[in-house]
Amino acid sequence: MEQNSESGGRLTARIRARLPELRETEARVARVVLDQGPALVHLSVSDVAALAGTASSTVVRACQRLGFRGFQELKIEAARIAADPPPQTPDDPAAQALTATVRASREALDGLAATLDTTVLAAAAAALRAAPRVVVAGAGLSAAVALDVAYRLRALGCPVDAPSDPLTAQLAAGQLPPDGVCLAISHTGATRTTVDTARRARTAGAAVVALTSYARSPLSESSTHVLVAGGQDLVFGLETSASRIAHLAAVDALTATLMSLSPEAARHHLDLSADVTADHAY
Repeated sequence: MEQNSESGGRLTARIRARLPELRETEARVARVVLDQGPALVHLSVSDVAALAGTASSTVVRACQRLGFRGFQELKIEAARIAADPPPQTPDDPAAQALTATVRASREALDGLAATLDTTVLAAAAAALRAAPRVVVAGAGLSAAVALDVAYRLRALGCPVDAPSDPLTAQLAAGQLPPDGVCLAISHTGATRTTVDTARRARTAGAAVVALTSYARSPLSESSTHVLVAGGQDLVFGLETSASRIAHLAAVDALTATLMSLSPEAARHHLDLSADVTADHAY
């Protein structure tokens, strides 16, 4: 059952991550697919077209834009997902909230392997390794992820600047050298201050690594390397929290990849980090 849940999370994340790329009618098809889940196996292409209020040809085209050869391949993928019975929780708001939070977080992590391109991950790590300076930007709920990645990169010896003030961040990004890197984090990919910081870095000739939940966004269009982690609906609540967990996991993957590129140097800097941490522990 765990494997089925993981497959379902990956399929859902794959579809949600590409929603912004779809035309309106194609997006309606994707929503029907998400709503139906494993029950999609019982529907024909005409059934899906009727539910989405569009033509069968649009259903096929939407499936292709989602990365499938057609509706049949998508249907086969959905068939692999067994419908899990809804978890039974007592009539207790706290218990229900915990169950929902864990489920949303698990789905976000399950979907990470489907949305995070390892080729892009390796390229982003290589850019960070060669960068003489890195600027990290993130606002709102992404600010915590930005602080986390800045600390991890600094612990690996990367010269990092993570201004909390958006104007300072844009100034720092604009002063990056051509071989510098701006790491910009935004769940939606549409946070104006973060996108503006990325654009300043690109104008300066620097590389931009974007960490976001959507494959197509203003941030991704301004970036050289796009790390898509998650692909959650834009909801201020559980799914936004789940996306941060997926982003933190992507940060772990990024820093682990970076460590593998220069293991000896990474070990030296991590030993220093361990010494500093030990000095602040009882």
